[in-house]
Amino acid sequence: MSYMALARKWRPHTFAEMVGQEHVLRALVNALDQDRLHHAFLFSGTRGVGKTTLGRILARCLNCEQGVSSEPCGSCSACREIDEGRFVDLIEVDAASRTKVDDTREMLDNIQYAPSRGRFKVYLIDEVHMLSNHSFNALLKSLEEPPPHVKFVLATTDPQKVPVTILSRCLQFSLKRLSRPLIQGQLERITGSEGISAEPAGLVQIASAADGSMRDALSLLDQAISFGGGAVTGTDVASMLGAIDRGHIGVLLRALADGDGEALMKAAARLEELTPDYTAALDGLASTLQRVALAQIVPGATGDVDLDAELVAELAEVLEPEDVQLYYEIALLGKRNLPLAPDPRGGFEMTLLRMLAFRPAGMVDGPASAPEASTVPSRPPGDGLPGQQGLSAVTMARGSASQRSRAPAAPGRAEAGPPATRATADTGDADPRRAAGCSATGKGAEPLPDWSALAAGLELGGIARELAHNCTVASREGNVLRLALDPAHSQMHTPAAAQRLQKSVQRFLGEPELRVRIEIGATAGNTPAQREADRRARRQEEAVQAVETDPNVKALRDRFGAKLFTNSIKPVD
Repeated sequence: MSYMALARKWRPHTFAEMVGQEHVLRALVNALDQDRLHHAFLFSGTRGVGKTTLGRILARCLNCEQGVSSEPCGSCSACREIDEGRFVDLIEVDAASRTKVDDTREMLDNIQYAPSRGRFKVYLIDEVHMLSNHSFNALLKSLEEPPPHVKFVLATTDPQKVPVTILSRCLQFSLKRLSRPLIQGQLERITGSEGISAEPAGLVQIASAADGSMRDALSLLDQAISFGGGAVTGTDVASMLGAIDRGHIGVLLRALADGDGEALMKAAARLEELTPDYTAALDGLASTLQRVALAQIVPGATGDVDLDAELVAELAEVLEPEDVQLYYEIALLGKRNLPLAPDPRGGFEMTLLRMLAFRPAGMVDGPASAPEASTVPSRPPGDGLPGQQGLSAVTMARGSASQRSRAPAAPGRAEAGPPATRATADTGDADPRRAAGCSATGKGAEPLPDWSALAAGLELGGIARELAHNCTVASREGNVLRLALDPAHSQMHTPAAAQRLQKSVQRFLGEPELRVRIEIGATAGNTPAQREADRRARRQEEAVQAVETDPNVKALRDRFGAKLFTNSIKPVD
């Protein structure tokens, strides 16, 4: 007997064998059991999710010799003939190859005649959206008022192209794309029943490549079995699909995390030896970065399955969330621009270099000091591009200083750092706590740092930075620094953010044994964020008062009855 493809051999014959689509199965089962059957059904969805299969199962349910029910016997002649594709009263039409109106009229010529063998004539029209407008018009009347012995089952991958006059006469069921766990579970059952050795890594890759289609997954499984000589392994499946080995993805991301350009280019060169699909390589990078971001923001939720748990956990610790988001965005843009590159490898390397060269706005490798006011070029109020009037010269200069701080320091020149750190270097004071503005709480007590000054100098970004700016020092006992967190921002207290904050404080104060304990409690308005909000409020009041007392504004009010919108006033620092 000739070999039968897995996609045909494992095609479901009953509703119970269907994988997924519970929302459709429930409606059909209830309609069959309660004898509330419509005369026309429309199944829509992507390829390989079960549209035609559902139509055939429905035909079995309607024509089973045991009676109409949601559980056909499967052993009577009608059930067997439908399974074998030779049941005379199941008329399957491929609308993609029979689009003309003459074909449709020929199909409908015999609609008034009673079924030859079964209880109902079932017209199963696949890819119905391919019919011409004249064919739809010819079908319309029969679809609206068919004889009692006729049922229509329409299937389409593009319901938008089906006229609304056809849609309104059908019960519409939208079949969903199958999730990766559902496909993987079915593949495991099939390989187990077939006695095929299959590694989880290989099945995961097949389920991902199937892109929601069970038929595609079974076809790929057939191919993988042939490729692997009767076994399915992760390495063989990756080679068959042209995917990039996860080990190479890990090497690339570790080099990015270390900021090591030389190691990054060496990893890209080793990748070239495998003649890879660089689009698939960027897909692998983006997929891993997505799981890293998920692990950082929602610890413990790594998606449906994660075979790179160790790599993801490692990268989640060493990468800032802002960097992960930027790398992900650059990977997507690099994939889009890859066809425009002079050669695929060059486009891939430029994408990696772009990840290495850029950082999110406001992120700096080392804290940068604000420039002196005398070095900031002045700009007359109102001069500049629209939308920039609210930006002060100091703010723009501070951004320039932040970018300059990313560049490596010249030989023999001290690295840029926070004001407190530079003051330490100038005066020769080796105690960074004193440079940070520490004050003693009493005789023999541990000094308490000026948290506002210290927080401004920490190398933090994202949630960890906001966490630091909404805390204030509560006490210092030995190697334990206790911080009080504003209750209004308690959601920022995540384990990952607290750990990054502790590491940054340890580096800044030069105390690797220091432990930072964060407790939610009253802060008495002393957090850096609260102080900054108070300062902005005062500056806003001063700006409003200055404008209201301005002689020109008073003259406009007195002479023309002008109104002053105070919410449009922005202070210039």
